[in-house]
Amino acid sequence: MTIRVLLADDQALVRLGLRALLDNEPDIEVVDDVADGLAAVAAAARTRPDVILMDVRMPGIDGIEATRRIVAAPETAGTRIVVLTTFEIDEYIFDALRVGASGFLLKDTRPAELLDAIRQVVAGGALLSPSVTRRVVKTFVDRPSRTSRPHPRWTSLTDREQEIAELVAEGLSNDEIADRLVISPATVRTHVGRAMVKLGARDRAQLVVFAYQSGAGT
Repeated sequence: MTIRVLLADDQALVRLGLRALLDNEPDIEVVDDVADGLAAVAAAARTRPDVILMDVRMPGIDGIEATRRIVAAPETAGTRIVVLTTFEIDEYIFDALRVGASGFLLKDTRPAELLDAIRQVVAGGALLSPSVTRRVVKTFVDRPSRTSRPHPRWTSLTDREQEIAELVAEGLSNDEIADRLVISPATVRTHVGRAMVKLGARDRAQLVVFAYQSGAGT
């Protein structure tokens, strides 16, 4: 399987460097690179990539709005979007996850880690390490100006599904959750999957968002 990647960044040198790195991989193909948010939306509809590496601050519309439009469009609903940022904690990161990004990477991520991240997100993973998850969530929870609206279907989750979703929001892996609750990792995966289906979460990253909107960690 060839992973088709779209690059969206307003810095030409960043796009050039990413393309040079990705073009050397036999299982990755760069289908296009663009310099602004509107062009990213158009290129996504035209090329239907598997993954988009999306800058946050771009002319036209920013990466957050571009992500929202791409995820909402039926023809690109399956595209995974990884937000690229200069800072580990950025005021836009939570919004990116909320509108459907599968995670984020720092622009100084090592090449091998970037390549692994692209393959991981295509396989259904979320690019949220435990430490980064906790920091993103803490930033969200500690903002007095932001109101938290519970997911309307949160109460449809069983007590166990809510408990496990909250542990996912803490940044725990399936194995760590299994150890804490003294259940098997397979059982954890089942509960996580059911919670995602009930909430309409496209991936684990969005499950984290929904859990915190619904009161996890408060």
